[in-house]
Amino acid sequence: MTIRSCLSSAQHRLEQAGVPDARVDASLILAHVLKSSRLEVFARSDKLLTEPELSAFEQLLIRRLTREPLQYILGETGFMGHRFLTRSPVLIPRADTEILVEQALLRLAPGDRVLDLCTGSGAIAISLALGCPEAQLEGSDISQEALNLARKNAALNGAKVIWHQGDLLTPFVGQRFDMICCNPPYIPAVQLEDLQAEVRFEPRLALDGGEDGMKFYRRVIAQAPELLYPGGWLLLEVGDRQMDAVRALSQVDFDHLGVYDDGGGLPRVLAAQRKG
Repeated sequence: MTIRSCLSSAQHRLEQAGVPDARVDASLILAHVLKSSRLEVFARSDKLLTEPELSAFEQLLIRRLTREPLQYILGETGFMGHRFLTRSPVLIPRADTEILVEQALLRLAPGDRVLDLCTGSGAIAISLALGCPEAQLEGSDISQEALNLARKNAALNGAKVIWHQGDLLTPFVGQRFDMICCNPPYIPAVQLEDLQAEVRFEPRLALDGGEDGMKFYRRVIAQAPELLYPGGWLLLEVGDRQMDAVRALSQVDFDHLGVYDDGGGLPRVLAAQRKG
């Protein structure tokens, strides 16, 4: 079977399974198997595939047909121009979160001590460490599996980050930071079963924001002022239709509130400065 016919068949099967961007996914999976780029795959469309190549492709394609996220299948994804390993059961880094990193870097200064809560794969902490090597980056997560992956990603990218295991800000009582970043679980519990099939492969621990999706915002916004220096920054990724409520909670102890939209024009990131 040639590359062209293989891709055509795979695209049809993926479309039948309801997979979005079926042609793109088929070509990315085949490029992964052939250890080449998508451009090279299309340029060699008349090449005959070997039986081992077809077998390896079929095994990965079957996983995608079940709607397993492509990032888990390929084992990596891009974020802020860096390469990150992706493994279940750790949340996959997404482009929307890059907005938080960009806004954090605008406020970050050499020597600042920065904490990334709910660090997951470590994407935020590592990207900040790479963007401002003179800052002291620390990442925390309740999941040991997430921290294991974050350590691997830090080593892969040559980033220096101190990692902690614990429940939100509990391990840091009595300490002070110049900045706290957090992309918390924010999906209302009642909506979890209605999420896109791919998202349901990701860990519930990293998605479930409680009854109204606000559980972790309330905790972080209430506790962060005691751990931030006066004038320190809190940056939060915020779920759909939650910004007004999150901003209202923040107005008690924070000012200079800034709201930043994602690529779809939805308010996605809140930056708030501790009153001092």
